[in-house]
Amino acid sequence: LFAMARENKPSIIFIDEVDALCGSRDEGQSEASRRIKTEMLVQMDGVGQDSRGVLVLGATNIPWQLDNAIRRRFQRRVHISLPDLPARTKMFELAVGTTPCDLAPADFRKLGELSEGYSGSDISVAVQDALMQPVRKIQMSTHYKKVEVDGVEKLTPCSPGDKGAMEMSWTEVDSDALLEPPLLLKDFIKAVKSSRPTVSQEDIKRSEEWTAEFGSEGA
Repeated sequence: LFAMARENKPSIIFIDEVDALCGSRDEGQSEASRRIKTEMLVQMDGVGQDSRGVLVLGATNIPWQLDNAIRRRFQRRVHISLPDLPARTKMFELAVGTTPCDLAPADFRKLGELSEGYSGSDISVAVQDALMQPVRKIQMSTHYKKVEVDGVEKLTPCSPGDKGAMEMSWTEVDSDALLEPPLLLKDFIKAVKSSRPTVSQEDIKRSEEWTAEFGSEGA
């Protein structure tokens, strides 16, 4: 990997979850793990190699578990805090993307407000859960009604008390005639409220303490 990066520089080597490769050394670790760490140290030092134009980036949620020697090889150690309200709002917009839904800009901001303490990954999981709500409604619905879309008659889930409601299950509806219910703000709110942040206050405090000792503040 490092040889390829040097041959094609300028290059960036990005190692996600770098702690999995370069965790603290202890008596119980395997020989293979020790060899990987040693090779990483040699390659990052660039002994006998011209490593100019090669940037090595590592990401971890538990920097305190990094091997001390590896930590020193990363000359800048930047703490990226959890996303603030504007960032969370934007993350919801990006995660939803081009998926058809009835969300307005104010709705995305509301979701950002409800998700304080969430990481980007947490937001992505919540959005994926919300996107499945129309499918769940179809599978759980006991009644359907006829609607017209662009001159074509479709069947969509409805409440038993709705006008024109017909008792049937989704398996009885032809796939071409099935109209998914719209994706609504309440679907996203339900998904956010049913999930929990994966980053604890203890983790945040420990990251801040580690940054104060070894790193620097980031974006």
